[in-house]
Amino acid sequence: MRDLKKCSGANIYTKVPDGGWGWAVAVAFFFVEVFTYGVIKSFGVFFKDLMNYFDESNSRISWIISICVFVLTFTAPISTILSNRFGHRPVVMLGGFLISLGMMMASFARNVVEMYVSIGMVSGLGYCLSFLPTVTILSQYFDKRRSLVTAIASTGECFAVFAFAPAITTLIEQVGWRYCMLIVGALQLNIMVCGALLRPVVIKAQEETKELPKPENLESAFMLENEQTLTSLDSIDSGVEVSTSPKNLPTNVKSDKRAEGSTERQEIAVQPDSDKTPPLLDFSILRNSSFICYALFGLFATLGFFAPSLYIIPLSLSLGIDKDLSAYLLSSMAISEVFGRIGAGWLLNKKPIRKIYIELIFVVLLCLALITFPFACNFWGLMVCSMFFGLMLGTVTGTHIPLLAEDDIVGIEKMSSGVGVYVFIQSIAGLAGPPLGGKTTVLL
Repeated sequence: MRDLKKCSGANIYTKVPDGGWGWAVAVAFFFVEVFTYGVIKSFGVFFKDLMNYFDESNSRISWIISICVFVLTFTAPISTILSNRFGHRPVVMLGGFLISLGMMMASFARNVVEMYVSIGMVSGLGYCLSFLPTVTILSQYFDKRRSLVTAIASTGECFAVFAFAPAITTLIEQVGWRYCMLIVGALQLNIMVCGALLRPVVIKAQEETKELPKPENLESAFMLENEQTLTSLDSIDSGVEVSTSPKNLPTNVKSDKRAEGSTERQEIAVQPDSDKTPPLLDFSILRNSSFICYALFGLFATLGFFAPSLYIIPLSLSLGIDKDLSAYLLSSMAISEVFGRIGAGWLLNKKPIRKIYIELIFVVLLCLALITFPFACNFWGLMVCSMFFGLMLGTVTGTHIPLLAEDDIVGIEKMSSGVGVYVFIQSIAGLAGPPLGGKTTVLL
């Protein structure tokens, strides 16, 4: 396996451990979520200051995150190929460096176009290289507890939004948005530490070993064979054939021995094929109708993933709500998302019906949550909408990628390629979602 060859310290198990070093990987994934999606969802706090400083519209500023999400999703196959070639650990560490570099570059930006390049492209690529390999390797460490553990670990972004929204608001007031971005970029270097914890996992089936004959049995077998040989030679002189001579053995015994020998040769010949190198990106999943339907779901669902968290503060300000109170809307959305993720993980772990049907129910409720926002006209109305949306968003975002490991879709063996292609298909929606949300906010 490539991970075993390219990465040191691989953990080898005879079956999926459902724990072990997987708990350390779960903690690493928690903090990767904090410094990736947690920062992306909190970026709306910067919008008002960036609009005033660069004298740009809401929609133009939103393209920063649109390009970032597009690059994150569009480069997913590259993340899969690099992870399969070099291992998850170095790829995540490289991603952490690129995220931090892009955010620090943005703090020196002179216009919005430079932010498109720094945060949109440089950090966007880093987000892809950090997030996807981490969630993939976490799914490989768990089987029965996969849904619950992944859901709990993914709450990192929710706690990040809850903490970052008021903290960044206060920091901007104290030191300005440039120094605030510089500090956030420095904190994102912690992703490299998380990447160092990602030991590759190798599931190696336990081989059945045949017990060799004991020495005394071998000695008696040789003595019997020699006795039979001498007896057959003596019988030639007397003109009598002894039944224990090899040529007088029954036909079925001879054929059994030949068959046994040929079987051993076939086993030896087939042995090298088991070490055949798998493809870096398995496109055979595109022939899987279940995967295609699931990917289309991801395409349309992504349209609504980021827009509310990015525009809830600008929307509340347009309704005359105080800036400090607006930050609490984002925090309430994040806390509700925690309960949504954990609840969805628990429900999928219980599996009352097929997991894919549970996910479908979550998506329908998420659509209803999005529809409620235009009817909110004051702080408490937006608070209820934010909490309902956060709850439903948590049920979907915390489970839709780990579900690829289920046999209903692609299975654990092809999950790495499945994640790469699935997230790549989401790229169009990731690019279009925030600007469409910006246009809608202007109309409202």
